[in-house]
Amino acid sequence: MDIIKVALVEDDADIRKLTASLINIYPDLECIGTFANAEEFENSLPTLNPDIVLMDIGLPGKTGIECIRDIGPTKQSIQYLVYSDHQDSREVYDALAAGANGYVLKGTTPEKLAEAIRELHQGGSPMSRQISRMVASSFKNNERKHPDFEKLTPQEWEVLTRLERGLAYKEIAAERFVSEHTVRSQVRSIYEKLHVHTRTEALNKLHSR
Repeated sequence: MDIIKVALVEDDADIRKLTASLINIYPDLECIGTFANAEEFENSLPTLNPDIVLMDIGLPGKTGIECIRDIGPTKQSIQYLVYSDHQDSREVYDALAAGANGYVLKGTTPEKLAEAIRELHQGGSPMSRQISRMVASSFKNNERKHPDFEKLTPQEWEVLTRLERGLAYKEIAAERFVSEHTVRSQVRSIYEKLHVHTRTEALNKLHSR
């Protein structure tokens, strides 16, 4: 069994200790290091090789967002899962734009946190329901800034937000309780309406607004 190596950057000592203990409950997860601030974590990188980093945002000194932005280009094998109680839309956007691969709110159950770590390791982009809804709402509020996006149906917006989260067609179909064929048809329709040919082009056009 492959072990997913997790590092934790969290300034609250009690939360840091509890979260590390919860991670180590699961046989396929291992917390290989805990750090009270971004600087400690960065200094450990020459000898630390985590698969996933649970990153708080409100850290003393350098913020979690700044840390992700600074390290990302030099350590591309590391994936970042924001683990925070911050729900401000600006901070959520900045974290994802900096290179965070997922965003989970503190207070989630240990099982859901473990699932998010596994999902991220498998190539997904896990988000707490509140964060996912915020991202979707942001898309809808901004859609009129580009006429092509006004053409999308509500169902196509649901698919587009899930593409943004990095979900595969099969996963989108399961979440929306439709067939994979339906998802593929809706994706083709999205591409036609946006005048793009790939997921990357569609998301780049979305972000460029």
